[in-house]
Amino acid sequence: MTSPTRKFWPALASLLLALAPLVVPAQTLRIGLAEDPDVLDPTLARSFVGRVVFAALCDKLFDIDEKLAIQPQLATAYEWSADSKTLTLKLRPGVTFHDGEKFDAAAVKFNIERHKTLPGSNRRGELAPVASVEVVDAATVRLNLSAPFSPLLAQLADRAGMMVSPKAALAAGDKFGAKPICSGPFKFVERVAQDRMVFERFPAYWNKDAVHFDKVVYTPIPDATVRLANLKAGQLDFAERVASSDMEKLQSDKKLKTSRITEIGYQGITINVGKSELAQKNPLGRDARVREAFELSLDRQGLAQVVMDNEALVGNQWVAPGNTFYAKRPRRPGRQPVQLPRLQAAAELRRLLRRRDRQAAGRVAYAA
Repeated sequence: MTSPTRKFWPALASLLLALAPLVVPAQTLRIGLAEDPDVLDPTLARSFVGRVVFAALCDKLFDIDEKLAIQPQLATAYEWSADSKTLTLKLRPGVTFHDGEKFDAAAVKFNIERHKTLPGSNRRGELAPVASVEVVDAATVRLNLSAPFSPLLAQLADRAGMMVSPKAALAAGDKFGAKPICSGPFKFVERVAQDRMVFERFPAYWNKDAVHFDKVVYTPIPDATVRLANLKAGQLDFAERVASSDMEKLQSDKKLKTSRITEIGYQGITINVGKSELAQKNPLGRDARVREAFELSLDRQGLAQVVMDNEALVGNQWVAPGNTFYAKRPRRPGRQPVQLPRLQAAAELRRLLRRRDRQAAGRVAYAA
């Protein structure tokens, strides 16, 4: 089980950092990444930074906006059945993959089934409730579920909803990630591991008027100091993630522009309070008063200030306070050290009583 009272969110003030003169004559966007992505196959991929790269390469059935609302992308409309076990999607017309193949309902069926069946798939669990996929017509596809599954649209707004060319995927097999073919605004050119990924503008993209660069070059630079130095030197246009300790001075730099969002992920402590042997051996899992004492000892705002340089929002749930799904109750109690002695005494008394009971049981067993 998860204790919903020990969590806080880093604010991604460090998500992207941009040079003010962004558009350069070469029309090439140069992005520095915090790490080298894993395989560029939506079915097999699992890294966060890979998701950043996929945004240029692979369109999805749905997207999300800055408020986490579902937005159409390759699917233009959807309808749930009355029992919430069937999802019907209307698809965007005139979309082609980077190899010229047509995107249609058959392609959606292929991709969903590939996500569910390809060995090593990291999408299988995300689409587990999808029992079958039906092609209604070229522009309509129906997903049949074994049970209602409310997160499905959100899953289809991430890698589970990314569509690859069926022809290319079948031809490449397990090597597809070496030269991926999707339907996004940019198409794959080359990848040199730990050095660069190069994409070029896809001229037949369905929303080509929204694309303003001819090429995107991603460069993995794990060292935050080196990544920032490259940005300041003009070798990069964007840096994906910067250290929170650098934000204050960066915001005062006239040559740089910062962008800040609150990420979906969180950092926190999850406590096993189940009845397993390991949970019962741990005082936090065994005794609610110990958990309460721990709760009241936390200074979340202090953690955000000292550890993350105030580039974080504090909270007590899996979503940030500004999120639509945030529950206003239970309220975050705040640090109350005055309460700790009472709770510690209660926990110590229980520990002594348990020791006494074990000793008594041992004497009875010996006497017998």
